[in-house]
Amino acid sequence: MFGLDPTLTFLLIACLTAACAFEFINGFHDTANAVATVIYTNSLKPWIAVIWSAICNSVGVFAGGITVAMGISYLIPMEVLADPNIYHSVALIMALLLTAIIWNLGTWYYGIPCSSSHTLVGSILGVGLAYSFIAEKSGNYVNWSKAGDIGLSLLVSPIVGFGLTIMLMYILRLSVKNKSIFKAPKTNDPPPFAIRMVLLLTCTGVSYSHGSNDGQKGVGLVMLILIAIAPSYFAINSKVDLPKVKHEITVIDSIINKTIITQITKEDSLELAKINLISSNISTLINSKPIIDLNVSEKFEVRNSVIKLGKELEKLRKSNTIALSGVDKLTLKSSISDVKTITEYSPSWVILMISISLGLGTMIGWKRIVKTIGEKIGKQHLNYAQGATSELVAAATIGMATAFGLPVSTTQVLSSGIAGSMVASKGLKNLQGGTIKNIAIAWVLTLPVTIILSGILFLLFRAMAG
Repeated sequence: MFGLDPTLTFLLIACLTAACAFEFINGFHDTANAVATVIYTNSLKPWIAVIWSAICNSVGVFAGGITVAMGISYLIPMEVLADPNIYHSVALIMALLLTAIIWNLGTWYYGIPCSSSHTLVGSILGVGLAYSFIAEKSGNYVNWSKAGDIGLSLLVSPIVGFGLTIMLMYILRLSVKNKSIFKAPKTNDPPPFAIRMVLLLTCTGVSYSHGSNDGQKGVGLVMLILIAIAPSYFAINSKVDLPKVKHEITVIDSIINKTIITQITKEDSLELAKINLISSNISTLINSKPIIDLNVSEKFEVRNSVIKLGKELEKLRKSNTIALSGVDKLTLKSSISDVKTITEYSPSWVILMISISLGLGTMIGWKRIVKTIGEKIGKQHLNYAQGATSELVAAATIGMATAFGLPVSTTQVLSSGIAGSMVASKGLKNLQGGTIKNIAIAWVLTLPVTIILSGILFLLFRAMAG
């Protein structure tokens, strides 16, 4: 497979299987976020809700694009993945995968809603930090800039979920005359048709947005595996529209050359010259021979240069000292987006594999977390308004995050939304302190535990690899 020897082929299959297992666990860990409200309001039978959620999750993986996936894959700098000893790369991948699986399974077993995003990010940071201790050259082996963006989104999203749900519940109380939506459903009686349709739509929205965001994390994981173990095939996109990429690099160069002339300070001119040098390096490499004929080191160099070019152009577009017209800024944004198709891609079979894994996982093992979401966050039975508002806010928050290419925790957003809806009804006294405490502890511990565990496993596996 992919020109690998039997041992590496086995390890590649093992890593891909582990990535599918992570996404499978992610499915049944996070299913409750979508189906708890429709189940506890008697809007859908549990088995119908779970199957429908699985379908929507799978569709979301395909429709969500790959922006979030690339954000995950960029957390580990190329120097770490480009290790000449592929077995070292395998050690890295297996360490982060096992850590993510162990923590996700543990929190699921105890019925604690926990963030798969937090888990995955912590695992990746752990192997990056561990690598920095053994690297021959000193350097930054964690993409802290990207990690900071992701960390901020993971921190802010549950606060947004909590606050917006309280606001929405308040607006409903003022504007809706039919107060029956604020009452808990009677045993086994379905809600009125209109309320049922709203809850079905919010369940669909959360399931779809979960697939479009969390599904991409699995895609990003698989791309890390493929780049690390079979770089000659996957380090860059061999099917890219090369003439278009070359044209866009020419466009970038023309804008940069035009801008250099207008600069007054030496520092700004040097910054622009740096961008020119990076784009020239890309042009030299992709013009030297067909992309498919580039060797592994050349492909990694192209990948690294494209990533650097993207970062430098983003800094340039935001610069307060280098004067760029509005048209030039838009052109640079469009051009680098086309150039990035060399590195930002995923084969359709990868997306299909993750879609199936997430969908199947959604239909299994959902009861533990559903019970926590539906019964143990608040002291009252979930009513129609609480279910609808918390899911509506969750779907909107996750959808916005996906649009900006940021991974967020579906679990954290919806759990905080449910908590917000309970607080909106009867204040803080309406929350079950024990459950909130367990969720908070898991939220606080996830990063340090996964960072330490993945770092230790990486060093152990790397020592075994020799």
